[in-house]
Amino acid sequence: MEISIPVHNHTRTDGIYAFDARGIAKRFRHAAIFGALDALTPGERMRFVNDHNPLPLLQQMQARYGEGVEIQYLDQREEGVVIDFIRRA
Repeated sequence: MEISIPVHNHTRTDGIYAFDARGIAKRFRHAAIFGALDALTPGERMRFVNDHNPLPLLQQMQARYGEGVEIQYLDQREEGVVIDFIRRA
C-alpha cells in the first residue's frame, strides 16, 4: 500500500504545508527539509511524507531546534511515514 496525502508537494491546505521527501534526491533531502522548517512561522505545520522512518533526521532536528519543532506521527508503515512537524515559538 502506498502512503499518500491529499495535497501536492509544497502546497498549503488548511494551514498545513505538504512536503513529500520521496521526490527529492537523497543527498539533498535534509537540507531541503531544514530549509522548509526554517521558513515556517510559529504555529504552522509541515506534513512530511517519506519512504522510511527518518530517525537520523529526527535526531538532527532535535539538536537544531530542540523544543522549537513538535513531531506528530500520523501514519507509520513499512512503505513509509507521514509526520507533522509543527513549528513552536
